[in-house]
Amino acid sequence: MSKYLLYRLGQLVVVALPLKITYGIAVFLADLHRLISKRDRMAVMENLRAIAPEASNEAIEKNCRSLFRNFAKYLVEFFRFSIVDKQYIQKNLSIEGLEKVDKALLKKNGVLIVSAHMANWEFGGIAMAMLKYPIACVALKHRDKRINKFFTGQREKKGMEVIPLGQAAPRCLYALKKNKLLALVGDRDFTNSGIKIDLFGKLTTIPRGPAAFSIKTGAPLLLGILLRQKNNKLRFIYEGPFEIDPSGDYEQDVNSLTEKYISVIKEYIKANPDQWLIFRKFWEPLSLDVCD
Repeated sequence: MSKYLLYRLGQLVVVALPLKITYGIAVFLADLHRLISKRDRMAVMENLRAIAPEASNEAIEKNCRSLFRNFAKYLVEFFRFSIVDKQYIQKNLSIEGLEKVDKALLKKNGVLIVSAHMANWEFGGIAMAMLKYPIACVALKHRDKRINKFFTGQREKKGMEVIPLGQAAPRCLYALKKNKLLALVGDRDFTNSGIKIDLFGKLTTIPRGPAAFSIKTGAPLLLGILLRQKNNKLRFIYEGPFEIDPSGDYEQDVNSLTEKYISVIKEYIKANPDQWLIFRKFWEPLSLDVCD
């Protein structure tokens, strides 16, 4: 069965059954996936060891199991977007720091909301759209056109504008000009043009877009971090705004602003390693050759 058909089947099941039951099914399938997929399991465990090198093997394995389960729960919630309403948001999502968004919008330069692949980052954007905030998000295009249409539709049904990554720059600038929220995921670079940053003692590449857009347009930059609670309710936490004193050197300013908000993302990852839903080996070896 193709991945597209699996996604559609998953959506049908998730929409038809009570949420508690679908969480249970998702956890079972996540445990099965973890046991079967050695590649994904080893990548996740390597990332977890990088985040917490002092952790015991037992702690790493526990976080690995929890991470697979958290990703499965994220998929359940993503598939349910079509039936999410304001009552569901009020019951299952708490938002902390929303006044920071309101204040930033008063500047009329748009607002950059930088998130990370934590808990259910997608749900934050859907919630803001349903609360009547004008919001656009940048999303990676899937190679399978059917999957891309499905994922885009899930986001657009609730009022989010979706900007494909390949068309991002001009449409992002236009969204900010219209004083919209612009949501970007800031912890993974898909363009091979990012900034090299030391994260947990290892070198990785981080997107330059959020800092670059903020410096070019004057748009305030906030972090919007999602965390899953033990009862599967979500906390949506706004941090910032993040600012720097301009040095006159554009590249230096982009690097400085990026490092400033990445340091906060790092703390959230460190405190919640099983909620950072990355399934590839994240880091390059830290070496002088790479630094050059």
